[in-house]
Amino acid sequence: MSFHDCMLLDIGPLRRNTAFRRLFASQFISGLGTMVSYVAVPWQLYELTHSNAQVGLLGLVQLIPVVVCGLLGGAVADRMDRKRLLIGSELLMALCLAGLLLNALSALPSLLAIYALVAVLQGASGFHRPALEALTQKLAKPEEYAAVAALSSVRGTVGMVAGPALAGLLLARWGAVGAYIFDFVTFIAALFFIARIPRESIGHVESPAERPHLLADLAEGLRFAWARPVLMGTYIVDIVAMAFAFPIALFPAMAAADGRTESVGWLLSAMSVGALAIGLFSGWTSKVSRHGRAVVIAAAVWALGIVALGFAPSLLLGLVCLAVAGAADMVSGVFRGTIWNETIPNTLRGRLAGIEMISYLTGPLIGNARAGFMADAWGVAPAIWIGGLICLVCVIATGFLLPRFWAYRSTTAAVTN
Repeated sequence: MSFHDCMLLDIGPLRRNTAFRRLFASQFISGLGTMVSYVAVPWQLYELTHSNAQVGLLGLVQLIPVVVCGLLGGAVADRMDRKRLLIGSELLMALCLAGLLLNALSALPSLLAIYALVAVLQGASGFHRPALEALTQKLAKPEEYAAVAALSSVRGTVGMVAGPALAGLLLARWGAVGAYIFDFVTFIAALFFIARIPRESIGHVESPAERPHLLADLAEGLRFAWARPVLMGTYIVDIVAMAFAFPIALFPAMAAADGRTESVGWLLSAMSVGALAIGLFSGWTSKVSRHGRAVVIAAAVWALGIVALGFAPSLLLGLVCLAVAGAADMVSGVFRGTIWNETIPNTLRGRLAGIEMISYLTGPLIGNARAGFMADAWGVAPAIWIGGLICLVCVIATGFLLPRFWAYRSTTAAVTN
């Protein structure tokens, strides 16, 4: 077996599967544009108000639509054509970007319009993500799930690395207008690729007449997740890792202590660089069968990386710690995604994707608040390493308390352990 087969990112699904390749291309393009807007919206708000509170309000504006629409969007994704739902979501997102662009072009941009459009944009993502996950599972073969999870993680990580850098260039040259134009164009390009996914590769979805009402569908998804320790373990580990060991809110203070404003950008990119590095050499993940154990161990390494960050004597060593943590988070994400695809039937995939989305979005929001309060009370370094230590204990406890999660073995790994 060659080094390429064992270690490098497995791009086989892209080579062999035309439908998956077009879906991947669409999300690679639109994901890059989304990260540009992710930077541009708070930048524009700060330029207009010079208020950190106004920028912070964005988080609250986004949270409610994500939670509500994530649950409803998951149920809808299991009741209708996922391709149509994905196209509808992308169209609504493109219209929101057009609205942000028109608002930015006006003589007096409206703050209320920005908040309203961002809320609708996040609501649309609550329908978009479940449809994407359900369609991805439908297009991939079971033996490709690990490779598909790695490819999806790398796709997102590339966006997180390149998107902010590109946003900086666009904002410096053309301001928010340039960033919004770019994101709008990426949505149009994504729609082109989605429209070309062959209908026959998607298969049949039960019509609403064949199903109970929407709330019953939603309750079925929640019961399915609650009754399965393997799934609950993936959600708990992710929430714990982000709630107790998510250090991003403290990066400005760390940069101020370092004396260089640009250090904020280095700290933000370090985790993504580590994740991208491990993602490009993720071929080995298809050979691992003990997925539950891999998630717990990877999350524990994430926690240790954050603990080490709290004790790092220099910014350079801190960046190394963040890169290690980001690499571990990538490994955890790959195996969590594989577990989800292996254990969730496609008829429920949309609803469970909505629950997954809530699990990995609430953790960072809680984590930023936790880090800020602890830093004010005890200092930046203790807030980092104490949070990391709590995360480590909770992750290990999850493995003990959910033995079926810890013992979970893949049925589709190429080689068993």
